[in-house]
Amino acid sequence: MTAERGRRTIPVLGVVTGIGTVAFWTAFFTVGLAPTNPPACYLTFERAIPVADIPLALALVIGGILALKGSATGRRLLAVAGGAQAYVGLLDISFNYQNGIYSLSVTDMLVNGFINLWCLVLGIVLAVKMK
Repeated sequence: MTAERGRRTIPVLGVVTGIGTVAFWTAFFTVGLAPTNPPACYLTFERAIPVADIPLALALVIGGILALKGSATGRRLLAVAGGAQAYVGLLDISFNYQNGIYSLSVTDMLVNGFINLWCLVLGIVLAVKMK
């Protein structure tokens, strides 16, 4: 991978993740994406997250677009968003593990595990590479 391509890939991943986050919450509140038999606290926890996730998604999209245009402000915004993204990933991993979400089904384990690791790893990459 060339250096230029690498410089473009990370902001694009930020934009895609921000758009994906908004799409996820739209689907969650319209078609319902909750597991079949979630623990009692699941919906309370999930309904609280968009308050932080939506501004984070906007920061990823705006920061990514600005960074793709060569803006240092965009890179800084992605670095800050990366820290928040890593925090969200760790929070989700902690909640899902402690409340047995990963053990509900293989599908729940794979889907939630992928999303949680994506958030954590991308967050770390953004925080480190976009500073």
